[in-house]
Amino acid sequence: MIIEAIIFIVGIILLVKGADYFVGGGSGLAARFGVSVATIGFTIIAFGTSLPEFVVSINAIIANDSGIALGNVLGSNIANIALVLALCAIINPKIVGSKETSGLMLKETGMMIAATVLFFLLAMRGTLDIWAGVVMLIAFAAILAVLWRSGGTEADDGEVTSHGRRDIVLTIGGLVAVIIGAQLVVDTSVAIATSLGVPTFIIGLSMVAIGTSLPELATSLVAIMKGEGGISVGNILGSNIFNLLLVMGVGALISPILIGSLTDVLITLAFSVAVIPLFLFGDRLTRVWGAGLLVAYALYMLLIFGLI
Repeated sequence: MIIEAIIFIVGIILLVKGADYFVGGGSGLAARFGVSVATIGFTIIAFGTSLPEFVVSINAIIANDSGIALGNVLGSNIANIALVLALCAIINPKIVGSKETSGLMLKETGMMIAATVLFFLLAMRGTLDIWAGVVMLIAFAAILAVLWRSGGTEADDGEVTSHGRRDIVLTIGGLVAVIIGAQLVVDTSVAIATSLGVPTFIIGLSMVAIGTSLPELATSLVAIMKGEGGISVGNILGSNIFNLLLVMGVGALISPILIGSLTDVLITLAFSVAVIPLFLFGDRLTRVWGAGLLVAYALYMLLIFGLI
């Protein structure tokens, strides 16, 4: 347990420091190529922070354990909203609920909700097969195309400057540190959960989901404290779309994914819709709504472990 605790702490350090470099590099790239910070956060950084979910879920599917894969994706999306975005709203509601961020993110929120609805409709069939995978990947490609066509330089990147070639080094180096740190945290968490005899779907929905959401948590919190709401919020919304459409889409092509229950898919959809008020309220109500999401997440964790 002592060794696992040390590894866990090392993983957290890598996450936080890596996220710092990652946000700096990503911001610089946005300024260098004339792309809005929100678009960079919604695509490149979202993809980078979703890599742990991708690796964990695909490996689980290959190992014939789709329970961890599905639980990881649904749990990560819920955690991204009710844990990561909620904390961002509590820490800096002016950035999350600002007119600039709201205008940029309502469209992206609509895309995330649309992706979740599509996933729910496909999940109603009981199994995500190869055809469902093809539909999800086509939808994913369409969303990316729309984003990049509309992703010009916008108001939220006025204070972001490029660091030249150093931006690429910072982005790649930070990403590597974030992924390694997340894997260390996940490995130690799963080892503890497994020793307690917790079912694999619950492990995926809780421990693994929180672990693979740590990159989003670290990256978004660093960004929100730097006042870069576009990266912070865009990263979360983009990661959720990547998780549902790309990760599950590729996974369904590899092997059919059984949907044991639609309840958790519906809960994921409900939390996705609950994002909208964050961009419509004033500072005080944004913080209150964020706190409410955090409480809802805690209750959900207690519920899946049968504690309430």
